[in-house]
Amino acid sequence: MGLAAGSASAVGVLLSDHPSEAGACCRQVCFQGAHASRWLSSVACWRLSSSRWLFRVSSSTRSVRCPVSRASSCCPSWRFREHRRTPPDAAVAPWAAQQPPYLAPHQFSLLPLPELLRWEVLYGLQQVDPWLRIFEPAQVRRMVRDLAETGTLIDGIRDQQMCPRSTVAVLRMLGRVRTAVRAGHAEYTGTAPAQDDVLDLRALGQRSRTPAGIRQPKTVDLRTIRQPWLRGLLRTWTVQQRPGADEFARTLRGVELASRALAQRPGTDDPAGLRYDDVTAVVDAIRTALKRDGEPAGWNYRMSIASHFFALIDYGHRSGAADDLSAAFVRDPALHRIPEQEANEDEIGKAIPEPVIRQLDAHLHLLGLGRARGQRTLAPDDLQLMYRTLYILLRDTGQRPLEVLSLPRDCLETRNDQISLIWNNHKARRHRRRLPITTSTAQAIRTWQERREQLQASLPPTGADYLFPALTHLATRPYLHTSYLGETLRDWVDSIPHLHGEGTDTQGNPLPFDRSLIYAYAFRHSYAQRHADAGTPLDVLRELMDHKSVSTTQRYYTVSLKRKRDAVTKLAAHVVDHHGHPSPSSETAYELRSVAVPYGGCTEPSNVKAAGSSCPIRFQCAGCGFYRPDPSYLPAIEQHINELRADRETAQAMDAAEFVITAFTAQITAYEQVTDRMQRRLAALPVAER
Repeated sequence: MGLAAGSASAVGVLLSDHPSEAGACCRQVCFQGAHASRWLSSVACWRLSSSRWLFRVSSSTRSVRCPVSRASSCCPSWRFREHRRTPPDAAVAPWAAQQPPYLAPHQFSLLPLPELLRWEVLYGLQQVDPWLRIFEPAQVRRMVRDLAETGTLIDGIRDQQMCPRSTVAVLRMLGRVRTAVRAGHAEYTGTAPAQDDVLDLRALGQRSRTPAGIRQPKTVDLRTIRQPWLRGLLRTWTVQQRPGADEFARTLRGVELASRALAQRPGTDDPAGLRYDDVTAVVDAIRTALKRDGEPAGWNYRMSIASHFFALIDYGHRSGAADDLSAAFVRDPALHRIPEQEANEDEIGKAIPEPVIRQLDAHLHLLGLGRARGQRTLAPDDLQLMYRTLYILLRDTGQRPLEVLSLPRDCLETRNDQISLIWNNHKARRHRRRLPITTSTAQAIRTWQERREQLQASLPPTGADYLFPALTHLATRPYLHTSYLGETLRDWVDSIPHLHGEGTDTQGNPLPFDRSLIYAYAFRHSYAQRHADAGTPLDVLRELMDHKSVSTTQRYYTVSLKRKRDAVTKLAAHVVDHHGHPSPSSETAYELRSVAVPYGGCTEPSNVKAAGSSCPIRFQCAGCGFYRPDPSYLPAIEQHINELRADRETAQAMDAAEFVITAFTAQITAYEQVTDRMQRRLAALPVAER
């Protein structure tokens, strides 16, 4: 609201009864009170006599100090004097119509702007509001001040030219408002974004994966996609479906790879002429895809971009967005697959080695310092305690990060002196699970619970039921977001001066550990590896990990190289030949000079070189001088003996020739001789070594 023309001349008279300076006769008439420093200009402006002015001022309370500064540009009388100064006879009505009312710090007014610009800014602010975590009225007031001489936001000039005196924050706000206004204007006139090759993702309402879902400003140039039909399909899908940031990024990557592959084939600009071979070319391009930095892309990523690309093609078929698209351009589930790469069996897996975890424990005092998330809400000591408790839970329980962050506030249960952690398996939708924990882990949880009770009054009420509640009212979840834990953990690991891995270099110096291998989920693998190395039975470990299948649990750990060496050393001492006589060898010779065959090891050179696929006597191992079985093959040998006996009975029933029966009998006798001598040698060993 502005000042009415009729009331503009009464500003000083109507509002001059505010408190004056204590103990002094204040003589200036202004919006908030009287100030003696400008009494003369007030009298000249409002034609007030000194007696009348003194009467009004003397009736004010002299015991309260006037809160208004002596040179306030928000005072209407001051602004009116500035308006009448050049020229003195300037009209009052136009000036009063654009004067904003008195504004508190949390308010702003659009009255100083021309009518068209006023509506544009209002619309832009309405659209911008969901993009902001915090709406700053002060920035809007400054933007309104700087836009006073502007006619419209649709002009093609840059933001800096439109508001050359504005700060960076105001220009950022102006850019957001102009983006929203341009998008609304284009939608109203029917020109975009359906026909635009440069898409403003935020103006399209795209949400990000951040806790607040706020999309950073970004435009995507679709002109890099060479096929017009593919470019139009992606544009239509983006405008109509409004995908999230991650879904759009993976779909765009798949489209870019497909466009590059199709551009090398003739006739791919015509969607009706696409063939089955074109689909194969696209899949081959995704199979060999690289990351943006040139590194080989992982299997999960390549699978994901392939799925997103063909989901886009399916959308084109279903929605009619690509009516001319050939029916032959579809994915064959049997042939157009991204094969999963077998991991190197000698890799230690994703588990963080125990020596590295001990080094992390030694630097636990650094966790929560530096750039830790949540510093605006919690004191440094409280923040450190919270993140220290999170780390201990990840390390000692092997739970997924989301399961730790969403623990209930009262998550401990004691039965028969055994403490259990109550948690929810969100992935499998199994709730109120119980996991035995150590006393030290429980004590760390209780310490945080006690401090958390004292902090509840300063935390958002939505997280009152959780052990690690959300720290701001803007959070989309009632508990702490995984990004808080992930980013703080990464900053902590990077701040540790030295992290050494296992082994040394050629000069005997400890090798540095790759810090990128330390992340929240890796502690789940470490938990499984720790139990596997300690000899925890697989069925028990499956229960601790809360898996339904044992095969799932087995993927979380590997047989460590140390356990492999121990096994090889033990077995190498019990190797026998085909007569059953001892034939021990060193562990190196056992690994390098033999190859596994169905019923033992083989040391025949040509067969070893061919990895066991070039046996000169067609795998008649019992009669071969290069046959080297060990006790680990006893079950397989005994099963083979039973199979040979069954085959011999079948041959006798068929009235087979005598040499056939004799051959079966000789093999059975040879295998029995081997198993008998190995079992007698095992029986002679101490119980602990069997």
